[in-house]
Amino acid sequence: MKIEVVENVLKYNKDQAEKNRKLFNKNNILVINLLSSPGAGKTTLIIETIKRLKNEKNIGVIEGDISSTYDAEKIKEHIDDVVQINTGGSCHLNATMIDQALSKLDMDRLDIIIIENVGNLICPVGFDLGEDYKIVMSSVNEGDDKPVKYPPVFIKSNPVLLNKIDLLEISDFDLGFFTSEVKKLNPSGDIMIFSSKSGKGLDEWISWIRKKIK
Repeated sequence: MKIEVVENVLKYNKDQAEKNRKLFNKNNILVINLLSSPGAGKTTLIIETIKRLKNEKNIGVIEGDISSTYDAEKIKEHIDDVVQINTGGSCHLNATMIDQALSKLDMDRLDIIIIENVGNLICPVGFDLGEDYKIVMSSVNEGDDKPVKYPPVFIKSNPVLLNKIDLLEISDFDLGFFTSEVKKLNPSGDIMIFSSKSGKGLDEWISWIRKKIK
């Protein structure tokens, strides 16, 4: 008897991700899959990105959480195209969930879709959603050892973001150690360092998005 459940699930997700990708390309939409641990600041980064780009680009957000609409409601104060996905316990989004969410977005007018994945550095890494870029964000308050403890997400992400640098002076976070470990895992990857709260360093992130828009 053959057991192929995991392989079949992953293959189905891959097939749907390719369908999503073709749809994004057809509509010339830049799609970012943003990953992090809970509390790293994904929602704040999205809101600050919207503030800086909404007068020149049309932005949509797909918000992934196990439950609640708390973060989606905060983003909704700034843009109309926001869709909440509640996974009901699943620790990641998958391509089918994204496909269902797209029917609720005005795809004809969007330039960018930011997918805020469920806060987790393990499960979301293995699921392609059809995105252009998988991006991981760490934060100073989490400690400098995340690349050592969770290497796959840092290997597969580009760029790698480090948030909350305003806390460096009051923490024992070793910035040199963090960046060197990231570079060991992902030598060709970029590292962007900023504070979403203060705005320090965010210009590099905004410039990167502008350059990547299709």
